Amino acid sequence: MRTAKQARLLRLHFSEGDRYQGKPLYEAIVDRAKTLGIAGATVFRGLEGYGETAEIHRKHLMRHDEPIVVTIVDSAENLERLIPEVEAMMDTGLIATSEVEAIRIERRGNPAGG
Repeated sequence: MRTAKQARLLRLHFSEGDRYQGKPLYEAIVDRAKTLGIAGATVFRGLEGYGETAEIHRKHLMRHDEPIVVTIVDSAENLERLIPEVEAMMDTGLIATSEVEAIRIERRGNPAGG
């Protein structure tokens, strides 16, 4: 079955070493999103990247500096509740939102599709 609806995509960009109350920032954000009843969140670790400061972020032997992207898709209303809380957790980073069409695919009783 296929269902589609308008939604909003939230992308949070920061560094792996960023922390909030002693834990990795990405973990704190995922925990807060779950507490607020957000549909779901996925954390991606980048191999390399740079932002506004033009400082290259990559894996170092002694420092965890790889770029992190947290991606969340939910209703505009739910993300409007989450964004101020995430903003307060971040020291530096980028918050990007965009309107998207969320298409959910569910095949009951035939997970392999064939």
